[in-house]
Amino acid sequence: MADRHQVLCVNKSDRYNPHERITHIGGKNTNGSRWKLTQQEAIAGLEGGKWSFYVSRNGHTVNVIVAVSRYGNKYLKTEADGDQPDNLLSLSECPL
Repeated sequence: MADRHQVLCVNKSDRYNPHERITHIGGKNTNGSRWKLTQQEAIAGLEGGKWSFYVSRNGHTVNVIVAVSRYGNKYLKTEADGDQPDNLLSLSECPL
């Protein structure tokens, strides 16, 4: 079973393409230490069943999934929940 982690922050580029927009996701471990993964590492972990990720906003929890752009590039987003913009993109920036 995949380890489940809450995404608390993201790092974004100044690109408009969905697959280039998020560069990293991050959160906190149960011991309080921070974790941070590249988008590519997170996608590999999701697809390999190693991890699952979610975002909690306004009392709602939505899963982070792998999406594919019309050009075939993979990127992270949250499942459709009716909120715009994407819950992932509205998170604060991760510390360096």
